[in-house]
Amino acid sequence: MMIRIYLFLMAASFLAFGIWSLLDPTGMAASLGVTIGGENGVYEARGIYGGVSLGAGLLALSGLIRPRMVRPALWFITTYMGGYMFARIAGLIAGDVPSSRFLTFVGFEMGCLVIAIVLLTAYRPK
Repeated sequence: MMIRIYLFLMAASFLAFGIWSLLDPTGMAASLGVTIGGENGVYEARGIYGGVSLGAGLLALSGLIRPRMVRPALWFITTYMGGYMFARIAGLIAGDVPSSRFLTFVGFEMGCLVIAIVLLTAYRPK
């Protein structure tokens, strides 16, 4: 039951963020204190934040709907959030200093990663 709730929340989060990023990439970025620049900046933001997030949301949703997709969905969330956390830590080591507001977002990513690892470890298909 806990896995289903988690996958539902992750699907909702990814889909909402993906739709927002697809429809208003500059507004989404600005809310995080990020400025999109260059001639391909908005196009890239739509693809990375919008498209990838929508795909992630659909994969999480597939784990909610189809039992055989639970493990792939949890593995994806683990690697996706793990990649973010690796890069965030590398950024801190490199001397990057994110705002305290952005650290809340990082905390969300870390929480999602830890929960995914715990659920993946505990998952026993029927």
